[in-house]
Amino acid sequence: MKPLHIAKMTVMAMTLTLVAACGTHRKAVKDTTAAVITPADTLKKQAFLQKVNDNAQYAHFITSKLRFTVEVGNRQMTLTGNLKMKRDDVIRLQLMAFGFVEAGRLEFTKEYVLIMDRINKLYLKVPYAQVDFLRNSNIDFYVLQGLFWNQLFQPRVSRPTDQQLKSYKTEAGADNTIISIEDGKLSYRWLADNNTQLVKMANILYNDKFRGNYQLNWDYEDFKMHNRKQFPMEHKVSFTTPEKEIKLGFIFNYMGNDEEWETRTEVSTKYRQVSIDEILQRFMSL
Repeated sequence: MKPLHIAKMTVMAMTLTLVAACGTHRKAVKDTTAAVITPADTLKKQAFLQKVNDNAQYAHFITSKLRFTVEVGNRQMTLTGNLKMKRDDVIRLQLMAFGFVEAGRLEFTKEYVLIMDRINKLYLKVPYAQVDFLRNSNIDFYVLQGLFWNQLFQPRVSRPTDQQLKSYKTEAGADNTIISIEDGKLSYRWLADNNTQLVKMANILYNDKFRGNYQLNWDYEDFKMHNRKQFPMEHKVSFTTPEKEIKLGFIFNYMGNDEEWETRTEVSTKYRQVSIDEILQRFMSL
């Protein structure tokens, strides 16, 4: 497969997974069953949730070179790239062809979603509210940030407060605890290690009886110390729709705190803005 075609396919697959992950799906984690809760249980639950919340990485900047793996149907590929994140401000993914040519860019801020196809000089830049599945599923910048930063999250919240943690449910097992919260039709689930209080998996669940079931799973592995906090160096993402399954993996080469980069992308007038329907049509033709 030609490198430029691989790069283009990777941009599309990555964008579909990150943006369309706001759709619908079947529940992969069982619901919490009713039980008698004592004050001691409540205190234990709250203490555990606070530890999980405190263990998350809250560095102001995280930057790294990445190795991407993408699997769509029977097609697999590997590509390099860069991830640059500024806390509560921007998440940027740059995908490279030939190791040095930027083929595509995904940029998420609190105000907009930007998708750039560097190969064909196309782009989409819209507020979250103009993307139906983002708006309907209540997925905003802070939910995406939570997925990338390996933390508990909810829409419109940078970091859950102690008071907000009281609305989270827990179901303890022998090795791990399931943490959950409901947001209308949408459900969030996390799997946290009982010993380390680190999030090992995040799951976004939503059921739409008209369009079918969708599921997003985000697994975290290979935790390393960074700024006195553990952070996963390997992320495995799977997004399942009624039509297909997309699997992504990215491995951090290192953990950096580079601040010398522009946090907003200026789109050249040589680029043509396309509609959401056109972008989605390209994605679904993979």
